[in-house]
Parts: sequence; structure tokens; C-alpha cells
Amino acid sequence: MTMNEQRKKVVIVGGGITGLSAAFYMQKEAQEKGLPLDVLLVEASNRLGGKIQTVKRDGFIIERGPDSFLIRKKSMGILAEDVGVADELVKNATGQAYIFINGKLQPIPGGSIMGIPTEIGPFLTTNLFSLAGKLRAAGDLVLPRKSVSGDQSLGAFFRRRLGREVVDNLIEPLLSGVYAGDIDQMSLQSTFPQFATVEKNHRSLILGMKKTSPKKAPTRHGAEAKKEGAFHTFRNGLETIVEAIERHLDPDSVLKGVRVEEIERTGDKQLLTLNNGQEVEADAVILTTGHKVASNLFAQHGILQELGEIPTTSVATVALAFPEEAIVQDKEGTGFLVARSSDYSLTACTWTHRKWPTSTPKGKVLLRAFVGRIGEEAIVDLPDADIERIVLEDLSKLIEIKGKPDFTIVTRWKEDRPQYRVGHKDRIAKAKAELADQFPRVKIAGASYEGVGLPDCVDQGKAAVREVLDDLFE
Repeated sequence: MTMNEQRKKVVIVGGGITGLSAAFYMQKEAQEKGLPLDVLLVEASNRLGGKIQTVKRDGFIIERGPDSFLIRKKSMGILAEDVGVADELVKNATGQAYIFINGKLQPIPGGSIMGIPTEIGPFLTTNLFSLAGKLRAAGDLVLPRKSVSGDQSLGAFFRRRLGREVVDNLIEPLLSGVYAGDIDQMSLQSTFPQFATVEKNHRSLILGMKKTSPKKAPTRHGAEAKKEGAFHTFRNGLETIVEAIERHLDPDSVLKGVRVEEIERTGDKQLLTLNNGQEVEADAVILTTGHKVASNLFAQHGILQELGEIPTTSVATVALAFPEEAIVQDKEGTGFLVARSSDYSLTACTWTHRKWPTSTPKGKVLLRAFVGRIGEEAIVDLPDADIERIVLEDLSKLIEIKGKPDFTIVTRWKEDRPQYRVGHKDRIAKAKAELADQFPRVKIAGASYEGVGLPDCVDQGKAAVREVLDDLFE
């Protein structure tokens, strides 16, 4: 058998960050280990990057999708290094964040980790909760641990430990913001399993988070060091990493503007039918599309159908650029979240010029407002002008705005945010088991499955690469 006959082909479907990292690491492994392997990345749209979309206009750097990633989750930083753009990483500027409730911007109490208090002083003096609410939250210090078999909702878990008020006024805006979801339906196991572990190991969430959080480093004179930013982005926007990965990929290995319509199995091979009429034979497939596409592709085979039932929600973002003098802000800080009890369409707003100073020209201000969440999605379907007007009306009640923005950019993400409902982990395990049984060389990875953050997606892409290579070249 000649070397050519032994060559293997892997097709990666979907060119978002999961597919891109899978393609990059697959090619890297093949080159470094001299594997007889061809990689093909198939992307339905005419661009790579998926939700990562950076707009550059009049000196502003504006993100339509994610604006950053957590530094403590290492894989994005490692990927940046591997593709040669680590020197372009910048950290967010830290500053006070607020919750908008009862008509006022209330500072998020210092020492709260995802809403869980770890310092008593700021928690006692905050106006976010009544005295009764504070006393109920303090009950966490004496409440017994409860072992729940299986999954539970975030809302049920946190209300049991800390009471309704702390959950509604602080934890809900913080946690639901990540997923644009309903915490009373969101899975604890699939979103923040670490909190269940804290309860199991330490009983009290407050004491457990205090013990397990990294200590603040003192400076030479004994004072606390200035708080470091926990997030990274790139000086010229997140698309920096997309462009860098694309430069590293073999140009013949990327197919844009082409959609996979069917996947069949013939023996050990997978046969992919593309919408341009082409057929591609692959030894293995890594499917990094959203869960609904995956479910539709395998409908004819009667598997992955529960994936199609994973709900999604729609959100929109509005970037608003102003001259500095147009915005009168009496609050220092980097942005705010809006409690559900407030009668506003706005769900959050980042003062981007403060959080990411490299995004905004001197003498300018950049705000990024968010609308739409589960149950409140109609606004996303309105025309741009209406969304802009509603956002400006809401913002004007919170900060003084003089005159109109220089420009606005409205971005809609329709049916886009996967909702990790209670039992999500079991649904994903079942889908993977169905594939292992009927299509053992097809892997699923991406934001719909095991984490929505950019590093989570990169981790899933890399894990799929390892599985495929172990299978093909064991």
C-alpha cells in the first residue's frame, strides 16, 4: 500500500472559533508528527469567525459578538501564542459595575463573586437588599448542605442557599447575562458546577467561596495591589485571532460559502453532500455547527433529535458612539446590568471606552447596550431605528445624554444563544452515545454543548481533534 493510499481525510463543518481551532490544531499535529492527513474546513457563510465579528469605523473598534474572554481559562491565550498574536492581547480596565434597580444604579458590593458575598462590610452597607434580605442570605452560614441527586436549576440552588432577594437583585442579572437565560430553568451542572462542589466541600457558599478564592496580593507597603483585569481581548479587536488562524491554515483546506446538506456512512467512511452538488468522502468529521443544524443533518438517521429541542434565545446589541461632551456620567465604572424587576427593555450596558480604552479614539465615548432575553425577545425583531430609540430612551433615564450619537451599529443574534436547561449534560451525553453507536467517527463540539465562552469552544475543538487522531492513527 502506498503512502498516498493510506492518507486520511478529516472534514470540519463550521468555521466559528470551535471549527477554526480544530482545523488549526489538526493541521499542526499532522505537520509536527508527519501524519498523512488532509483537513477540509467547510463554512456555510462567506467569512470565518462565526460570532466573532469586529467592526472598525472612524477609529472605533466595535465588537458585534463576544468582546473578550476569561484569562483564567487558558486555551484562548495559548491559541493566541500558537498563531503569533499573543503580543496584541490587552486586559480590561477594572472599575465599579452596577445593578440598575428601583430607579437607581447600585454598586455591586465589593468581594462578591458571581453575586456570592465573601466580604461582610460591603454586603452589610449595600442598598441592593433590605435588612430582611441580608439576614436571609446570612442564613447560608448555618444552613446544612443538601445533596441533590442529578441536576437542579441555578435559581432553585441559589434561593435555597441565599434567599429570594439576593438572587433576584444580584445573582440573576449577573448569571442570566452570560446566557440571556432564565435561571429558574438553567442547569447548575452545565453552567456553574463549581458552586455545587463548594456546597458539597464547605457546606456554606459564603465560607467556601471565601476559602477558595485567590487572595489579593499585597503591595510592598502592605496595601492591596490594584485589581487586575480578568479578561483579555486584542488591541485591534477579536477578529485578530480569526485572521491569524486563517493565515496559518492551508488555503486549499478552507471552503467558504458552502453548506453540508447530508452526512451518510459507508463502512468506515462518511460521505458528505454539499449544496454545490459536490460529494466529499471523509474518514472523520468534526461537526462544530449549532445544535439545530446538527439535529437536522441527522434527522434522516433518527438520532440527535433531542438536540433540536435545546431552546435558543435572541438578543440584540447596540453600539453607540458619542463625542465625550455628549455624555454626562456622574458614576465611575465600566457598566451596569438591569434587574428583571425594572421596567426597561435594556438588559445591560458596557461603558466600552472605559472597560476597553483601546477601542475608542480620544475625545469619544463608546457605549454597548444589550436588549432581549428569554421571554423578552420581540424587541430583537424591531427595525434598527426603533431599537436605537428604545435604547436611547432607557439610557437617558440613567445618564444625561446631550444630542444624538455620531453613529450606531445594531446587531441581531436571532435564535442564537443555546439555553443549558436542567438535564443538559444528560442530553449531550445521549447525543454523543448515539453518534458513537451509529457514526463513531463523527464528533460534535461547540457553544451548544459544553460551554459558551470562547475558551470553552477552543477546548472542545482541541478535545475533538485528540479523539479523531487517536481513532485514525492509534
